[in-house]
Amino acid sequence: MMALDQGTTSSRAIIFDREGGIVAVAQQEFPQIFPRPGWVEHDPMDIWNSQLQVARTVIKKARITPDRIAGTGITNQRETTIIWERETGKPVTNAIVWQCRRTSEICAGLEAEGHDRIFREKTGLLLDPYFSGTKVKWILQRHHELWDRACKGELCFGTVDSWLLFNLTGVHATEPSNASRTLMYNIHTGEWDDELLRLLDVPKELLPEIKPSCGEFGKTKKELLGAEIPVCGILGDQQAALFGQACFDPGDTKNTYGTGCFALTNTGRKPKVSENRLLTTVAWDLGDGLEYALEGSVFIGGAVVQWLRDKMGLVKESGDSEALAESVEDTGGVYLVPAFTGLGAPYWDPDARGTIVGITRGTASAHIVRAALESIAFQSRDLITAIEEDIGSKIASLKVDGGATANSFLMQFQSDILGIPLTIPEVAETTALGAASIAGLHCAMWDNKAAIKESRTIAKRYEPEIDSIAREEMVNCWHQAVDTSRTFKPQA
Repeated sequence: MMALDQGTTSSRAIIFDREGGIVAVAQQEFPQIFPRPGWVEHDPMDIWNSQLQVARTVIKKARITPDRIAGTGITNQRETTIIWERETGKPVTNAIVWQCRRTSEICAGLEAEGHDRIFREKTGLLLDPYFSGTKVKWILQRHHELWDRACKGELCFGTVDSWLLFNLTGVHATEPSNASRTLMYNIHTGEWDDELLRLLDVPKELLPEIKPSCGEFGKTKKELLGAEIPVCGILGDQQAALFGQACFDPGDTKNTYGTGCFALTNTGRKPKVSENRLLTTVAWDLGDGLEYALEGSVFIGGAVVQWLRDKMGLVKESGDSEALAESVEDTGGVYLVPAFTGLGAPYWDPDARGTIVGITRGTASAHIVRAALESIAFQSRDLITAIEEDIGSKIASLKVDGGATANSFLMQFQSDILGIPLTIPEVAETTALGAASIAGLHCAMWDNKAAIKESRTIAKRYEPEIDSIAREEMVNCWHQAVDTSRTFKPQA
């Protein structure tokens, strides 16, 4: 099975064998575009070209012919919004990335008109710039000719899964895990919602067909990869990680450490309404109905380490952060809140700003690096605590994945600050594995979910090493720092 794993900063392709082992991997970064503070864009062609290149490369690295690939699964950065011409496939604007905050005023306007309850009840989401619907509205408002073309069916909207699928197969479609992140999809009916589309002023003709997450979406054009390979499964990246971690039972929880951090808990066949401003989202549809999850999102997770490297020059390589953090006993009282694009769950504050508090004359670069790594764990703790309150029970252990799990300091601190064990799977590429697994179900690579679960093994386990008093003292200081980031209001 081949997984196409399209992320926020890079595109990857991984080929897995029948046991879920990795045969070959290819990865390629692509440029990030920051037109204004708080705005984030991608060139859609960079997304497509990098994904196509790594797919071709991974087949060569695996030393197989493309016709030996049973099927392909797609997993993708979610909410990122692309509009393109149906006839030519040419994008009409840059992609607006999930991190982008440009639609804050649109969200505030819809909320002021009293529509937040409707969106919350129908989509399970909050009115926040994070999601796709207001991004589509923004594009159509500023390019009036596009609205007319959209009404005529000349244009296609899609999140990144739809964009890749269209380029691979010519099919304009999506599936529920991605559709449920758009503010336009009703998680109860499983369809695009006419009332929500009217409130957003988005023509229905613009939207992709919704298919089950597991099933045939089309076949890749032969000239692209050398064979017509069926695309058999699609999941948004965080739902793919949930599937890849075999979180198939209600209460199973995972946290992914990537550009952002994303904690998801399986809640079964019924959507769970959060009392803590978490998101109710679709986990997947295997063809037998929708399954749901609760989700909390941290906007800046691993991206804070990129900031240390690229903007602050405090580390030469991201991997250097671990040794530098461990070179000091603690942060020296420094707390860093990486609210570079606002704060995600459970705060949902687009106006919060990045903040460093507790600096003294003795503060060194190592203290700031350590505080940055700890901020990833603190933000994730806020998510897990909110999930526990919503489901009414303690999470016994947390399944973790993503690039930052290679940082032993961060993982130990995460276990310490949560007070529960962490487990890292043998196959760390759980997002790609989830995409391959759901596609493999359709291709009969695996017989059922039980067979997938049996194939998962744990590579490493972390146990908490600090007492509850020290834990609560640090959490209290962290929340003071968060309050500071939310109350600081720079002059316009």
